[in-house]
Amino acid sequence: MPTTEPGSTPTNLFGRLRDALLDAREDPAAAANAWQTPAFESFNWATDWFDAIAARHPDRPALIVKSADERLERSYADLSARSEQVAGWLSDAGVHQGDRVLLMLGNQVELWECMLACIRLGAVTIPATMLLTSADLRDRVERGEVKHVIAASAVTGAFTSVEGDFTRIAVGDPASGWLSYSDSEASTTPAPAVTTAPDDAMLLYFTSGTTSRPKLVLHTQTSYPLGHLSTMYWIGLQPGDVHLNISSPGWAKHAWSNVFAPWNAGATVLVVNQPRFDARELLEWVAQEKATTFCAPPTVYRMLIQADLAAYRGKLSLREMVGAGEPLNPEVIQQVEKALGLTIRDGFGQTETTAQVGNTPGQPLKPGSMGRPLPGYDVVLVDPATGEERNGPGDEGEICLRLSGPLGRPAGLMTGYYGDEAKTAQVMRDGVYHTGDVAARDEDGYVNYVGRADDVFKASDYRISPFELESVLIEHPLVAEAAIVPSPDPTRLAVPKAYVVLTEGNSPSAEIARDILVFTREHLAPYKRIRRIEFFDLPKTISGKIRRVELRQREASSHGDGGDSTSRASELEFWEADFPDLRS
Repeated sequence: MPTTEPGSTPTNLFGRLRDALLDAREDPAAAANAWQTPAFESFNWATDWFDAIAARHPDRPALIVKSADERLERSYADLSARSEQVAGWLSDAGVHQGDRVLLMLGNQVELWECMLACIRLGAVTIPATMLLTSADLRDRVERGEVKHVIAASAVTGAFTSVEGDFTRIAVGDPASGWLSYSDSEASTTPAPAVTTAPDDAMLLYFTSGTTSRPKLVLHTQTSYPLGHLSTMYWIGLQPGDVHLNISSPGWAKHAWSNVFAPWNAGATVLVVNQPRFDARELLEWVAQEKATTFCAPPTVYRMLIQADLAAYRGKLSLREMVGAGEPLNPEVIQQVEKALGLTIRDGFGQTETTAQVGNTPGQPLKPGSMGRPLPGYDVVLVDPATGEERNGPGDEGEICLRLSGPLGRPAGLMTGYYGDEAKTAQVMRDGVYHTGDVAARDEDGYVNYVGRADDVFKASDYRISPFELESVLIEHPLVAEAAIVPSPDPTRLAVPKAYVVLTEGNSPSAEIARDILVFTREHLAPYKRIRRIEFFDLPKTISGKIRRVELRQREASSHGDGGDSTSRASELEFWEADFPDLRS
């Protein structure tokens, strides 16, 4: 439950918990026991924490932004002073406490300046990816109740058809009708003195919308700053580390590991900008900048594996490697460990939370497991049908977070879905927060991911986890990416179908399809057998997550009645029945 001590400042309360987690770096039990949510009377992460780090370590690099033709570095003192100046200028431009500010910038120094400035002002930041269309922006401006927009000059054209009475601020070249962010450099207006309560709104995230239109996730002045102490602990960040996270601005993972977790630790945020991902160039930069900790989605790890990863063993300063965004396949972990001698540690969280479950530094890692509950989270598996807890070894259920008990409401949990009380009530029902993800827990408390509740399906009355089958598929040397969905079948109700993207330089063919089917037969139980394959570019959200809902809809459209032996969605779809020796 929340605790405080008479006379404690917000900085001391935050720092005490942070230091306790750093001291328990390789002792999860001690870290769990150390978690006591501070009872802040007021809290502002920019002034109470970031400025405190800047005062103690003014010259320590807080941010490095690197590209092929430039390298920009800002110290903690630099960003503290500059964000104060920006906050004063924004207040002159009409940005006040509680205002909604849409922030649409790339990985550029101004992004971090504006994030800190908005936090100082008590404004609510709505991060947005540069890939949004005008229709996306109209939705965000309307539902997000946006009063101000700060955008890169290159994307200001997307706002031409966006109606609304909001301030427009362009970062970069001048844009007609927009204020110029460069004018802030001459500002002498002091940042206004603002007091923010712990539960005041601070961030409003639009989810990536893998199954429906984006939801609006509301976080407070403490839920992400304080909650991301769990993320700091999972990554294994230490003061003075150089942390590289591969993520695009506009998504929660960017705030996770490019803002809050590293700056909670007093580490350096390293950002690399590549017009097109280049694994070898990235590895060179990791070596040059002496990055100590690294976070990336599985897709990036698979691309690194295809480079000569082993050649960098001994050249890198990496101590910790973690994976996030989607579950890590055991094959990826094994190949990276073989090449570099480092074990990628998987973790689990959502836009709605910070890191909930993770493999933490120094602990035994079980292949395929996401690890154990992280400090600050009381994780329980719940039967989706009955609502009963599933606590036995091997039991499977929906990953949920208890909302009461010794820890109280999780510090890193969102307030709710803004503007949607019904959806908020649905996920907060029965005394737990429902993640919508299914997992199993073993006898040692390790949580093993099964899949999204919406993605798990039945074939011949057996429950199928797409993640398990996809993990086998990508072990095939020619498979770069894969997604499993149910394909209607008149006999079995549904059969597992694989949508496959081949590695570079390989073209789809019946021979490759047969080889993949044979390979999966050798590695899967008969009831899990993949019986159909289609070579197809996977549909993804703009955050890079596979839209399995779109693939399921495609299957229903192509094989709604189960199909017959000649029914195909395209000429690149192959069935077991196409190969006489595989028929069964």
